Amino acid sequence: MMKCDALIDTGRRAFFTRTAAVAAGAAAATAIPGAPAKAAPALALVSYPVMKLANVKDLKVNEPLDIGYPDGDSPGVLLKLGTRVEGGVGPDGDIVAFSTLCPHKGYPLNYSAADRTLNCPGHYSRFDCERGGLEIWGQATQNLAQFKLRVDEAGDIHAEAVDELIYGRLSNVLQA
Repeated sequence: MMKCDALIDTGRRAFFTRTAAVAAGAAAATAIPGAPAKAAPALALVSYPVMKLANVKDLKVNEPLDIGYPDGDSPGVLLKLGTRVEGGVGPDGDIVAFSTLCPHKGYPLNYSAADRTLNCPGHYSRFDCERGGLEIWGQATQNLAQFKLRVDEAGDIHAEAVDELIYGRLSNVLQA
């Protein structure tokens, strides 16, 4: 047993010695006078189109309205849930919109009024519409893309942005 403990201690010492040497080398490399400065990584900024989707009076509780945002090739759904939810807009704070492409493999999602979820027929992922498109079951590795909405004085509902990457795109906005 003593030999085993000695090997473990030797392995630990070697690991920490090597780690310290690598860290010291990295620190020295960044502090070389006259060396070109490294640029900070740029954030990906996307300008989303502002698009009128519907009017508040066009919506009925728990009846999805098909939409396309940020362009016609990106299907989505506009929902009036009937209860105030985080990220909801409108007079009751209950209007939300989501992409209807499953983030796992892009299958078209179906709305279930019974539990207010969007469901994938392909691999059975389920997304909670009352909790910002949170995945509650399935194969997807990200939550459902939710559209940022605004309601104006006339009751018109406008989409202004997307909070997650829409399935199948490198950018949510297609370039001309």
